[in-house]
Amino acid sequence: MKLSLIVVGRLRKGPEAALIDDYLTRFERIGRGMGLGPVSVVEVEDKKGGGKSAEAALLRKALPEGAVLVVLDERGTLLKSPEFAGKLAGWRDHGQREVVFMIGGADGLAAELVAEADFKLSFGKMVWPHMLARVMLSEQLYRAASILSGAPYHRV
Repeated sequence: MKLSLIVVGRLRKGPEAALIDDYLTRFERIGRGMGLGPVSVVEVEDKKGGGKSAEAALLRKALPEGAVLVVLDERGTLLKSPEFAGKLAGWRDHGQREVVFMIGGADGLAAELVAEADFKLSFGKMVWPHMLARVMLSEQLYRAASILSGAPYHRV
């Protein structure tokens, strides 16, 4: 099952980019044997300053047809890491070809895009910078693959 991160903003080289690359590389190494991956990252940027609705149009355009859409939203569902791993495994086991994780820009995602999501995921009631949310999602993908493989990375 292919995974995509469709995100607002361009990530420059730096510690966040290094962490994301590291976690996604680890995820692909473990996930490949379990039918998870590869992971692609698609960055969109509204250079005209049209706000959330303009970003939503760019994000929607990048969304592959038939993909499960998961949006990151502080009002979404809080999951423990094993539950998140189970969610990924469930999508895979039910024949989903692709799951897309969408992260908005500094102002979040447009309400109409959030309403279209198949699943709304929250990393807590706090609002996180969108660049840090990418790091956290990448780490949780790696952790999910580790949990599913039985590796000792995640300790309950």
